[in-house]
Amino acid sequence: MQTFTAKVAVITGAGSGLGREFALLGAKLGMRLVLADVNQEGLQQTSQDAAALGAEVLSQLCDVRHGEQLESLSQAALQRFGVVHVVFNNAGVGAGGLVWESTQQDWEWVLGVNLWGVIHGVRVFTPLMLASAKADPNFEGHIINTASMAGLLTPPAMGIYNVSKHAVVALSETLYHDLSLVETRIGVSVLCPYFVPTGISHSDSTRPTDVKPDSAPTRSQKVSQAMLEKAVSAGKVSAAEVAQITFDAIRARQFYIYSHPQALGNVERRMQDILHASNPSDPYEQAPKLREQLRAGLIGE
Repeated sequence: MQTFTAKVAVITGAGSGLGREFALLGAKLGMRLVLADVNQEGLQQTSQDAAALGAEVLSQLCDVRHGEQLESLSQAALQRFGVVHVVFNNAGVGAGGLVWESTQQDWEWVLGVNLWGVIHGVRVFTPLMLASAKADPNFEGHIINTASMAGLLTPPAMGIYNVSKHAVVALSETLYHDLSLVETRIGVSVLCPYFVPTGISHSDSTRPTDVKPDSAPTRSQKVSQAMLEKAVSAGKVSAAEVAQITFDAIRARQFYIYSHPQALGNVERRMQDILHASNPSDPYEQAPKLREQLRAGLIGE
């Protein structure tokens, strides 16, 4: 896909962070936009800003945990624009803490958004894109699933998030192979950002009541939250820069997309551990101060 003019993009999690930047860049490139989020205020602001850039915008509140809401979004997109070319399965939330301290509500919320949101997006939109490709020999499509470097690594005190993002990477790789069997005009990418200043460290503010925990956060959850917020806010690569990297990757039909390729050394060490059946390497080997800070916080030193 070399041009985005008049192409229709569906973007979940469009009210903030990467989703907002995908929308604004898409608007600048002449795309028609279908924007979704659970945060009405953020969604409205992104929609207004994209429209001010000249984009035709359809916005709809959508909790990606629920497949019927993605189906409603797809039908609204087809009714308005008649076709979908690009899908950003981007909505995501963050949670941390020692893995055994995570509540059932924590698991249901994070997996519901980060994994089931992508599952529903793939399940709902891929058949629509395949139908468009069958009907139009000039159709080009692309699906971008937002994972994380945490989908390639296993840092401590991030268990739920790690699990959700590893699953998104596996789902995306399988989707890539499956589509290559039946339709080569629909590309797939998995986006693996590292620490980028977005609203993910404050995602608990939009957590639905049905998955709010019954108990107060544990020490490990508080420590993990504080470290995440510090790391994200200190990120040197902006969400706008990641959006540009992503659109460039769509043009190049590039599958793996990284915001911080320098972090791939840790991925290589993990792969070597797997290949040689070694015990997992310390993900903080090159940043021992972070490990000590985390350990001190967990044991109350």
